[in-house]
Amino acid sequence: MAARPQNVGILAMEVYFPATAVRQDELEDHDKASKGKYTIGLGQDILAFCTDWEDVISMSMTVVQSLFEKYEIAPDRIGRLDVGSETIVDKSKAIKTWLMKLFEESGNADIEGVDSTNACYGGTAALFNCVDWVESTAWDGRFALVVATDSAVYAEGPARPSGGAGAVAMLIGPDAPLVIDRRCSATHMEHAYDFYKPNLASEYPVVDGHLSQKCYLMALSSCYRRFCTKFQKIQGRQFSLMEADFLVFHSPYNKLVQKSFARLVFEDFSRNKSFVDEAVAETFHHFSKLSLEESYTNRDLEKASQQVAKSQYNEKVIPGTLIPKQIGNTYTVSLYAGLASLIHNKADSLVGKRILMFSYGSGLASSMFTVCAEQGLHPFNLSGIQEKLDLSARLASRTMVSPEEFGITMSLMETRYGAKSFTPESEYKVLQPGTFYLTEVDDLYRRSYARVPPSVPKLCEKSKSNGFVH
Repeated sequence: MAARPQNVGILAMEVYFPATAVRQDELEDHDKASKGKYTIGLGQDILAFCTDWEDVISMSMTVVQSLFEKYEIAPDRIGRLDVGSETIVDKSKAIKTWLMKLFEESGNADIEGVDSTNACYGGTAALFNCVDWVESTAWDGRFALVVATDSAVYAEGPARPSGGAGAVAMLIGPDAPLVIDRRCSATHMEHAYDFYKPNLASEYPVVDGHLSQKCYLMALSSCYRRFCTKFQKIQGRQFSLMEADFLVFHSPYNKLVQKSFARLVFEDFSRNKSFVDEAVAETFHHFSKLSLEESYTNRDLEKASQQVAKSQYNEKVIPGTLIPKQIGNTYTVSLYAGLASLIHNKADSLVGKRILMFSYGSGLASSMFTVCAEQGLHPFNLSGIQEKLDLSARLASRTMVSPEEFGITMSLMETRYGAKSFTPESEYKVLQPGTFYLTEVDDLYRRSYARVPPSVPKLCEKSKSNGFVH
């Protein structure tokens, strides 16, 4: 028997987001919202969105093919492929089955895995499935591949600015630069109606905003306590935030990330006052008599905890917030877009660092786990991932549209959900080189896709034509 694989985790990453986007400050003005409601209140900068030329299938095809090409991965080297998404295209047929088109030429149909669905948690479920497969006796020596893809859209109104769109692909195998420590992972799951999509004729969710935030913070606290218990049992010492060099949170909007880190600082105080300095302990002393239930919704505690956590937040959390703030809420993609942001900002100094990850999906499912950054071997190393992500250039190359044009596109997309017998007609066809796009949905709901050649300059046209303009 060959030696069991060691240091299993993320070997390579690729992120994709649509080239069409709208600025949140312009949305504020257009919606006649108070200044800063979206940019400060939500903490968001820009919202990426799909026109009817793109969907979760095309985005997942784009991100997988891009990862294959950038890292020179032959499709026959993949033995498992799991997809996480809550954007349902078909109630039966998995998104993974469309991705199998990318493996046809290689003749590789021996690929385990299908889709995982539970709100924003599906990407983490897919990741755990792939890591566990590589670590198991089922592993046949090939790579596993995780794909998360989502388009977050909301009905016209105050929730719409919390949308976004994107996809991520992660190659999983041994001797990784981003090692997933499954021993200390902690999970909390329960039934809740905080965010759900019961109307199968609509893409829009039913959202209880106050309950959703409370459920998120409750799940965070529960996972953190269980994580700390497991850590102490395995490592023989107590865990506090001092043990984590960086933290990455699922980000429906950045303001909740700020509240989440502050919540963990309060959790450290609640477990052991010596985990925080005297000034912080003095601040939190005034809230020590709150019940656990009261602490999730107490506004004074929320404000005080964010204030005392600010300096640590700037150091440990902000490096992982770039993409979520720049493209918006991407559901299953969000947590791993944050990890990609951290690599973009800190790749040169990440080796040897511990990254604490928190994943949350409404309804609800949540997990906390750690990623340990190692040196890796080229091209599977942190600097290689950072270079291939090329985030600064890609974020800067997007096309910003007006809020009015964004609204027109959203109205068009309402008619596309669950529709048949159409070809895309969105006025804005903005596609980067190598992007897959939808060409048709026929009268039997069968979807067809094509790809912009990788060598073609960015396609940007404003017309009703389906043809490329070079």
